[in-house]
Amino acid sequence: MPPKSLPCDLRDDTDCYNTINTRNKVLKLMPDDATSTIDHDAPDFAVETEGLSKIYGGNGRAPAKEALKDISLSIPRGSFFALLGPNGAGKSTLINILAGLVMKTAGQARIWGFDIVDDMRASRRAIGVVPQELNLDPFFTPREMLELQSGLYGVPKSQRRVDDILESVGLRDQADLYSRRLSGGMRRRLLVAKAMVHSPPILVLDEPTAGVDIELRHQLWQSLRAMNEAGITILLTTHYLEEAESLCDQIAIINHGKLIARDSTRNLLNHLDSKQMSITVDRDLSAIPAELESFKPKLIGERQIIFKYPPSRIDSGEILNAVGVADLKIIDVSTRETELEDIFLRLTREAVAE
Repeated sequence: MPPKSLPCDLRDDTDCYNTINTRNKVLKLMPDDATSTIDHDAPDFAVETEGLSKIYGGNGRAPAKEALKDISLSIPRGSFFALLGPNGAGKSTLINILAGLVMKTAGQARIWGFDIVDDMRASRRAIGVVPQELNLDPFFTPREMLELQSGLYGVPKSQRRVDDILESVGLRDQADLYSRRLSGGMRRRLLVAKAMVHSPPILVLDEPTAGVDIELRHQLWQSLRAMNEAGITILLTTHYLEEAESLCDQIAIINHGKLIARDSTRNLLNHLDSKQMSITVDRDLSAIPAELESFKPKLIGERQIIFKYPPSRIDSGEILNAVGVADLKIIDVSTRETELEDIFLRLTREAVAE
């Protein structure tokens, strides 16, 4: 069955680029007025999947492996979305299907409203993908690389913003250096720049900060926040859970190819009703005082008492009052809120148990 007609003439990449950008007013990375908007006709969801499945093998030479199992996911336009999961969970498979590098077995997927099969070329132009691997030509400069990438996407020379993109990722001064002379962190930023040459409204980053130092990681975070504030929808996969917690407003977790959680970051953090309080007292203790036993704390050493409690049922003030009733003077107190790591470990362990 032939694919449906696309919103542009496939024989002319430049016409296709212009048609998509005109129709959706797809934002530019660094617009002249430092603001960017998307037309109200743009879809509510940047990425949608319905019953998406992928099976590898099963052809007699290798046993079948179900990498994705009935994934239905909607990523709102303009969101900063995290896709989390252990190694082998199916994250890269999902991204590769969206990018057109892997064929789906079943289900549907749409990028910026374009079906990835029926509107294949239009959907490809609506997404920019930053891979894990450093796939750069060592004999090209960043400027040459972005010019070439722009040409491959049919971006007219008059509409190319190579210098602006390099500036936005902090590579303006290195624009004419061979990429083999760039540091590992600079190469990571160049990958982001390559993904943005055709001004896609959706940017997908597959573990962009893997193996980079802390300073560079924070620089990339700043760049990504600026892009998201300009209106770009960002889909991020990462093993650094503090990264997802700091940057993303919505999170999905997959494990063994299944979607096991999907909610706002705040709701996920509230999902685990647990808090920890550590209190250091003024004298040595040999056991937990009777006044504190109802909270079931633990004594660490001789002066530190650890309380773990559900904040929805126990107020921290109750614990502090009980410490006073026990005639203990507080020298130091600290609390630890629920972290994304706690949620991630609990949900993935529950999924494995099931």
